Amino acid sequence: SSNRCSDSCRNLPQLLCRDSILEPLSFPELGAGSPSTPSVVQYPSDELLVCLFCSESVPLLQKDTLLRHLLLEHKLVIADIKLIANLPRYLVYWKGRFLEQPVPDFCSVIKTNSTGPVEKQEDYFLLCDVLPEDRILRERLQQKRLVRISNPTLSEKVFFGNTVACLLNHMAREHSFSIGLPDNIVYCNEFLDMLQYKLDNLQCLYCEKIFRDKSTLKDHMRKKAHRRINANNHVYDRFYVINYLELGKTWEEVQSEDDRELVDVEDDDWSDWEAHPVSAVCLFCDHQSETMDQIYTHMKDSHGFDLHNLKMELNLSFYQQVKLVNYIRRQIHQSRCYGCQKKFDSRADMMDHVISEGHVMKLPETSTWDQPQYYFPTYENDALLCTLSDSNDDEDNEPCHNEDIPVIAEDISDLKVLKQNSVLNQLLKNRGCFRKDDA
Repeated sequence: SSNRCSDSCRNLPQLLCRDSILEPLSFPELGAGSPSTPSVVQYPSDELLVCLFCSESVPLLQKDTLLRHLLLEHKLVIADIKLIANLPRYLVYWKGRFLEQPVPDFCSVIKTNSTGPVEKQEDYFLLCDVLPEDRILRERLQQKRLVRISNPTLSEKVFFGNTVACLLNHMAREHSFSIGLPDNIVYCNEFLDMLQYKLDNLQCLYCEKIFRDKSTLKDHMRKKAHRRINANNHVYDRFYVINYLELGKTWEEVQSEDDRELVDVEDDDWSDWEAHPVSAVCLFCDHQSETMDQIYTHMKDSHGFDLHNLKMELNLSFYQQVKLVNYIRRQIHQSRCYGCQKKFDSRADMMDHVISEGHVMKLPETSTWDQPQYYFPTYENDALLCTLSDSNDDEDNEPCHNEDIPVIAEDISDLKVLKQNSVLNQLLKNRGCFRKDDA
């Protein structure tokens, strides 16, 4: 088993062909940075990531290789892995625990193809912080990282001939450029390296636009008041200590909680409140709409896909709709036709096939997509899932044309037997017995 695991983990091209999605995908956000710019400054690490079941191990920077190995060879998925503060120690801990007790004692079991033949069913294991032990472990690792980044080493403190604080204060005072209070910054050297990289490549730090020379860039940043970073660019989140205060919460969530504590509970004036609708993304392109009707109309008019009609024809429940959307999302992400399962080299080629072959409204057998694995969103911020409604909602809104037809709530084929065995009848009998005893 160990040799088989080692061979499969080394054969990376073969594993890539199997199209495993190792972490939740996320739709890109506008203004989140240029794809040509590295999101973080990477430095080599000597730490190893160990397999929880065998002797396989990989360097920290090859995390995806190990995650793919765990998924394909051991059928294990680790949830929210990006929220784990110290992945090497996390893996070492659970490797020891799995030697002490069976895996199902700690993990949720997900059965794939649950409605199909038994020989085609497979059990996958999900390790997540729903388990109190896992939650405690993640919080401890988070606290240790917070202590570490709050007490930087001397090499991190010394900069610009003195301290980081002096440098940041100098930039704010002399150049009107501030990235925040020094005490709120972590990994400051990496942060400054990233900003320097952008400026060296003639890129505006706020809007991410590229300019032809340095003087044009400087004029742009001065005139547009872009001598700052964009708070909506989450690439910078890792450099602010507020993002490490609570497990799984960003600075926006922490700040919103602080703001709510300042609001007077008796103040019911909501006149200045503005709604910020979440845009749903089309299944087939990058088009976004803010309402259910708009996104459904777009998919029908632009792509010939009528999700509402499919729901009515197949009598899909809410959860079946969720699984169908997640199934289609995953197939399209993997450049595979969701109707016939044919694989293509690119998404564009796949879409050409779907249109030319008339597969837009073609679905495979229900057992293919109506599986528990598709309860999990393909994209973690998929707002389209929030627009889905229960199959009975539309029927409730339709006028009833046969109001004279009686609605029978239960089987009354033998009304006499039902009356004798009813709960109400038993209560009345018991009540009569109590009265006789009292008398």
